[in-house]
Amino acid sequence: MAAKATTGGETAAELNNLASAARAAGERGLPPVHLWNPPYCGDIGLRIARDGTWFYQNSPIGRLPLVKLFASILRKDPEGHMLVTPVEKVSVAVEDAPFLAVECLEKDGALTFRTNVDDHVSADADHPLRFEPGPSEGIKPYVLVRGDLWALVTRPIFYDLVERGETRDIDGRAMFGIASAGSFFPMAPADEIEGLV
Repeated sequence: MAAKATTGGETAAELNNLASAARAAGERGLPPVHLWNPPYCGDIGLRIARDGTWFYQNSPIGRLPLVKLFASILRKDPEGHMLVTPVEKVSVAVEDAPFLAVECLEKDGALTFRTNVDDHVSADADHPLRFEPGPSEGIKPYVLVRGDLWALVTRPIFYDLVERGETRDIDGRAMFGIASAGSFFPMAPADEIEGLV
């Protein structure tokens, strides 16, 4: 199906078709979206806001089960974020990261994050933490959930991480960072950290 202008009813039908395809594909866990190569069907007005709210044609999607369903078929392609089924894919505008890390627990030296769509991921070599400068927010922390899909760590969780942080020598420089599951994730030079968080 080529991208085209649609009426509200046609677009709502496309959204329902995506939901049906996602349900069918995800009956046994996360669908294998990385294996699918369907045709691109355009932009139907899906957006994920900075605060993690999903929108459809500028209206928030208030049903968490539907949001979780769509999150399960989200993929990051070179062209951007896409909802993918075996038969079609549509674009999703993402303002920052597609997920939020809203909870963090430590067990046996591993930090495990829960996202706003109830994914659970432990920070490790395969699911790193990364820290980026924010325009006026100091440091913005992210954790890799799957594929190239990241979760922005919420500020309260970030402050908890900072309390768990430690300084290590990395290539001759003292770096402040977070240890988890045998990996160390540098946040910033130790002498700069006070002004960044």
